[in-house]
Amino acid sequence: MSDLERWRLILGEPASRVGGPLSEEAARRDAALEWLYGRDPDLAERGVRTGGTGGSVLTTVDWLDDVHRLFPKETVERLERDAVERYDITEVVTDPAVLERIEPNAALLRAVLRTKHLMNPEVLALARRIVEAVVRELVRRLATQVRRSFTGTRSRRPSNLKPARDFDFRGTVRANLAHYQPEHERLLIERPRFTSRTRRHVDRWQLVLVVDQSGSMAGSVIHSAVTASCLWGLPGLKTHLVAFDTEVVDLTSDVADPVELLMKVQLGGGTDIARAVDYAAGLVDNPRRAIVAVVTDFYEGGDADRLVRTVRGLVEQGTRVLGLAALDEDANPAYDRDLAQRWADAGAHVGAMTPGQLAEFVAERMG
Repeated sequence: MSDLERWRLILGEPASRVGGPLSEEAARRDAALEWLYGRDPDLAERGVRTGGTGGSVLTTVDWLDDVHRLFPKETVERLERDAVERYDITEVVTDPAVLERIEPNAALLRAVLRTKHLMNPEVLALARRIVEAVVRELVRRLATQVRRSFTGTRSRRPSNLKPARDFDFRGTVRANLAHYQPEHERLLIERPRFTSRTRRHVDRWQLVLVVDQSGSMAGSVIHSAVTASCLWGLPGLKTHLVAFDTEVVDLTSDVADPVELLMKVQLGGGTDIARAVDYAAGLVDNPRRAIVAVVTDFYEGGDADRLVRTVRGLVEQGTRVLGLAALDEDANPAYDRDLAQRWADAGAHVGAMTPGQLAEFVAERMG
């Protein structure tokens, strides 16, 4: 494909008057792009007339077949994501013919969670394939990070094994001071010391993960479910997962099966963070061995003053409180900064984390 044709595809139909004719393959790509991006309302507002095949000619199934044939995988994923998230083409995840063809990815998983209430049992069974495939890959990646976070730290016990990384510098100096040669300013090492490695010693801790179900938090809901699943059953850690909108739902019994858990989550609705944090506070057994992590955009629909009082009370009793504006692979938050600041002033840690960073935070507090 020539550079001129690439620019023609980027600029769309308005550039057709100066770009010259397209080759047959480029014309098919242009038609597929026009089917999707030609529906953008900004074009009409700017007085741009669009051409191409138009939505009345291509069905969603036809369009998917075309884009999978005409574009590389990374472009296909972007087109599918724009279809469901930017233009709300729900047939991508509610039409059985489409679901049978589509390749699972994170954008489609978010779309399934937003639209599964529209699906009949047959479609829901097909959509579950997307949930299972994406969750399986997320669990595989995160499980490695969790294992790394929760495995050995140095112990003070001597060891007969002598890898360089476990060399005990201070212990070696103390053990060999009798062999110091002041005239040469040199210490002779007759008995090098090494530390052993052991698994972290842990007391019984609690992690209460509280997740906002509002539509904008879809990515964080997915990663919260996967994170809770990977932390479930770790020695010395009791994990809870609580989802909320204006109501609070305790999903702890489903944590071991993140697919089933996500199929029960219902995105959307209002937000009562205060009610959810009150519930989480009631789950805490030993305040000084507890972490309450609230994943939310901080846009409170309930009583903000009550919420801040509860957060302050948790902090004052010794509980670690995290306010996470995002818990996903990008950790790119959008949130109410004023309320987040009030949490920080009350003693909470406020920010955004990837699931791996949350696992490391928990491991450090337990270690």
